[in-house]
Amino acid sequence: MIPASGNIRQSQSLPWLPFDVRSITWNPGYQALKDYQQAWFLNLLFASWISERPGYLPDDGQLWRLANARTRQFFDKECEPVLHMFEREGSTTDGAVWIYNRSLLKLYDEQVLKFHRKKRKSSKSTNDIQTSYLDFEGTLKKENGRERCAIHPQSGLTEWGTCWGCYRENSAQAG
Repeated sequence: MIPASGNIRQSQSLPWLPFDVRSITWNPGYQALKDYQQAWFLNLLFASWISERPGYLPDDGQLWRLANARTRQFFDKECEPVLHMFEREGSTTDGAVWIYNRSLLKLYDEQVLKFHRKKRKSSKSTNDIQTSYLDFEGTLKKENGRERCAIHPQSGLTEWGTCWGCYRENSAQAG
């Protein structure tokens, strides 16, 4: 399910997902889903992990495709229990509506911190292009999209408070 666009942001995102099968399969909400709904839920989780905005998916009428449902009509008829496991957020920067799974977002934030801590620990010095994990650790609790970047005013903020445009440029320079 890796998007064909292959943009730099996606190639720099976390390509692996630590998957605790019990935390999902023992969840009563997941257990109540029909077999195809369970597949839709997992497909949406996986798609949100590798999306351009990690942890989020745009609710733009195309969720049925990401879920790999056979038709939009069938998805619309049967998706309520699946989408109930996600929350909605309206973006203040672009007016779009996004869905996210709170547990997956928490997991993503934890993994980003671990990745940057490990990267920092393995590196004796930090050059200007790389961002220290401390920069991420201090901004994880920021409200997403509440501030604007002077360089990229149309870009929202990542979950850890950096501008998407600046993050993309730093990823391109680091890669």
